[in-house]
Amino acid sequence: MTDIDVAIIGAGAAGLSAARTLAAAPLNVAVLEARDRIGGRAHTVPLAGLRLDLGCEWLHSADRNPLVAPIAASGLTIDKTPPPWASPQATPTLTAEERQAYGAAFAAFDERVEVAAREPADRPASDLLEPGAPWNPLLNAFSSYYNGEAFDVVSVKDYAAYDDSEVNWRVVEGYGTGITGLAPQGVRILDGCPVSLLRHDGPRLRLETPKGVVQARAAVICVPTAVLAAGGLRILPELPAKLAAAEGLPLGVADKVFLKLDEPEAFAAESMVYGAPDRTATGAYHLRPLGRPIIEAFFGGAHARALEAEGPGASAAFAIEELVGVYGSGLRSRVSVLAKTAWAFPGPAAPTPTPCPAGPASAPSWPRRWTAGCSSPARPARPMRSRRPTGRGRPGNGRRGRCWRRWGSKTRTSAHPGIRRDERIKGSSPSWPANPGSRSAASPPASAPAALRARGRRPRRGGSG
Repeated sequence: MTDIDVAIIGAGAAGLSAARTLAAAPLNVAVLEARDRIGGRAHTVPLAGLRLDLGCEWLHSADRNPLVAPIAASGLTIDKTPPPWASPQATPTLTAEERQAYGAAFAAFDERVEVAAREPADRPASDLLEPGAPWNPLLNAFSSYYNGEAFDVVSVKDYAAYDDSEVNWRVVEGYGTGITGLAPQGVRILDGCPVSLLRHDGPRLRLETPKGVVQARAAVICVPTAVLAAGGLRILPELPAKLAAAEGLPLGVADKVFLKLDEPEAFAAESMVYGAPDRTATGAYHLRPLGRPIIEAFFGGAHARALEAEGPGASAAFAIEELVGVYGSGLRSRVSVLAKTAWAFPGPAAPTPTPCPAGPASAPSWPRRWTAGCSSPARPARPMRSRRPTGRGRPGNGRRGRCWRRWGSKTRTSAHPGIRRDERIKGSSPSWPANPGSRSAASPPASAPAALRARGRRPRRGGSG
C-alpha cells in the first residue's frame, strides 16, 4: 500500500495542469493514468516523417489562450497561419455562388441563435434552423465537426455564450507534444494504472488500482465524464448529484483520417473542401495543413459513430470516395492512408474530445470550464456575443468550448479503455516510475488539381453513403 498526500486521477490536460499547480507545494503528489501514455486527447504521433495530432490540434482564442505562453517557452514552434475553414474552396460540389449562399444562411442562423439565447428558456439550436432550408444539412455537418454533435443536441445558450476571439494557432511539433511537455518535474506519473474504485468513507481516501492500493489525503479527479457515468471509476459512498451531473455531460465525437498525397503540389496548401454539402453525413477536408503532403479529413457526431461501427477501414474508405467525388477517380491511386482515429468507442484512443454541455441553472453541475482535451483547459467560458466567420467548415478538434446537452437519447458514452466495471484489485504497492515525470471520359473542371486534369479524369459528385 502506498500513502501519499494528493492523488491526481488522469494525466490528460486537466490532470497535468493540476500536477503542474501542485508541483511547487510541499506535498507528496502522484498522477495515476489509465492509458500507457499521458496527454489524454492531446495525442501527437510520428508517422512518415510527420508529427500528426490525432486529437486536439488548434490553440483557439490563441491571443489569450493560457497554453500559448508555456508551450512557446518550452521551445516548441507556434504557427500563426490562419485556418482555412472560413473560406472553403469552390469545387464541383460547392460552387462560389453556393458558398456565398451557405455563408448567408450561416450568418442568419447565428443571428437567430444570439436572439434566442437571451430568452429565459434554453432549447436545442436545431429549433433555429429554417424548416426545409437547403443549407440545413451542411449546417448540421458543421456542428458535428465543431460540437461533436448535430444542432439537435446543442444548447442555444451555451453555444451563444462561448467567447471566441477567432484567433487560431497551431503547434508545429504537435499539440500533444505541447501538452505532454507541460508535465512537471518532481511529480510521479504512473501510466497503465487505472483507478477502478475511490472510497472516501475512512480517515484517508482509498484508491484501488491494478498495481495496488493507494491511500491519499485528497484526490483530484480528471477523467472524462463518460468514465464516471459508465461506472469506470466508482466512487463510494456514492455522490448522486455529482454522478447525475456527469451523466448530463456526455461526450461528442470528432474523428480524423490522415491521407498521404503522392503529388501534393497539385493541391493548394492550407485550403479546405467539403465532400457532399447536400448532406450531414459528409466530411470536411483540410488540404496540406502546414504545407505538408497530406489531407486531414474530419467527421463528427452520428456520422463519425456510424463509420466507427462499420469497422476500422470505413472512415478512410469514405474519405477517399468523397474526395474522388470532388477531384475525380485519378485521386484514388494517389493517396494512401496514414492514420485514422476512433474516439467514440473503447480502444487505444479513448472517448472523444467534447464541448461542455449545458444544464438547467437549478440542476447540479460541475463548474462550466473547458475540460481536458479542449484547447484551453480549465479556462472558464465568459459570455460574449461572438461573430464566427460564415462558411467555417472544419473543427479545431481541440474541442472548442461549444456546449450541448442530451436532448432525447442520441448521445452515447463509453467506458474508459483499460478500466473494467466493478474492478476489485489489490496487491503490492504500485511500481512507481524510476524517474519523476512521464513520458472518366470528359475533362474535369478547372477547379480540379492540374495533375488530375492532365489525366482526363472527371470528378464525380457526392461519394459513398
